[in-house]
Amino acid sequence: MTSRSTGAALALCTATALTLTAGAPAWAAVQAEEDEATVTVLHAVPGLTVDVFAGDKELLPDFAPGTLTDPLKLKAGSYDIKIFKNGEGPSGTPAVEKTVSVPAGANATLVAHLTADGRPALDAFVNDTSKVPAGKARLTVRHVAAAPAVDVRADGKVLFEGLTNPDEKKGEVAAGSVSADVVLAGTDTVAVGPADLELAEGGNTIVYAWGSAADKNLALKTQTIEGMHSAPSGVPAGETGQAAAHNQNAQIGALSLGALVALAASVALMRRRDDAG
Repeated sequence: MTSRSTGAALALCTATALTLTAGAPAWAAVQAEEDEATVTVLHAVPGLTVDVFAGDKELLPDFAPGTLTDPLKLKAGSYDIKIFKNGEGPSGTPAVEKTVSVPAGANATLVAHLTADGRPALDAFVNDTSKVPAGKARLTVRHVAAAPAVDVRADGKVLFEGLTNPDEKKGEVAAGSVSADVVLAGTDTVAVGPADLELAEGGNTIVYAWGSAADKNLALKTQTIEGMHSAPSGVPAGETGQAAAHNQNAQIGALSLGALVALAASVALMRRRDDAG
């Protein structure tokens, strides 16, 4: 092989190595995302501004009632969550303290709220981000209020019966606008609402009934998670979990195969040039 051919081969090998390693950062990013969880925090304790800590690290200062944070990315694992009255942490006595497990890849909401009998509590809910049938929306209702069991209605029709604190109920409904209210279980006595809800196709609309019935400050808070559409033909649109990992492997495999094909073609070309010389 001539020195020119040798130089070309070395240059090609270098280019091939760079091509193969170019996929590594993307793969590492996918791995990092799989080790994280998406967490949203809702303050549903009326009349109490708080500071939220994870261990001794302050996460949310001056957290006001009725506030829902934007989604946060957290490493998967267990967190010692402490909620203090504003300005009393981290050395004081927390109003609520609980160890919360955040699984990798999960979409979760942490809710500081009142129990049915009015005591402060902290609960973690895993949000359902599975595919939603075409033309449908997912509606999730969570009872986090100091109140008895309730029924949830949409346009006057009962959708969920006998919901108690701190439970949730969910289902797929037709996408579109509805008027929702919350009534005392088995009655027509309205406890909260009505409120107009826009149930987006392929989304999960999560409604929280929070506050205190005794203090007459019951309210609704809405959280929306989008992007769970299903294609009409039955092939899911978008990728999650194993499908995304398979596609990533396929992309890296195609990248490697393309580099090897280019290398083989170049070697064959150099051999023909050497033979011709």
